[in-house]
Amino acid sequence: MRIRRTALPALAGAVALTGAVLSTPAEAAGGVVIRHVWFDSPGSDNGSNASLNGEWVEIKNTSSASISLKGWILKDVANHKYTFGNLKIGAGKTMKVRTGKGTDTAATKFQKRSWYVWNNTSDTAILTRANGSKVDDCKWTTSDPSDKKC
Repeated sequence: MRIRRTALPALAGAVALTGAVLSTPAEAAGGVVIRHVWFDSPGSDNGSNASLNGEWVEIKNTSSASISLKGWILKDVANHKYTFGNLKIGAGKTMKVRTGKGTDTAATKFQKRSWYVWNNTSDTAILTRANGSKVDDCKWTTSDPSDKKC
């Protein structure tokens, strides 16, 4: 569930109390949004590459045109950063950014980290442009990653 900050304050407050996700609006005419964060990989957090890749952030281009992500940054509140290379996300397409190692494709990018990024009980995924302006964020205060559809 995505609650925009422009929602009625009473509704936003009531939803926040239930541990739902709060997010900022994306560009008015469409753009790139954080769609889902799977912050707690399945099974025990043993640090294996498979476990690391079990946590991911999915972004979506909601516009009708490709958008360059060159230099954009995906980070958490502790400032663990992933910087996108010279690539575009196609119109209406999604892309997952996984924590561990792997071979990048158009649909999946890998941070190539050796330890977890996203906190299991509360954190914020923040997407910024290369100039530092915020595009979107996704916050959670629950331990169920299936609830993090932003």
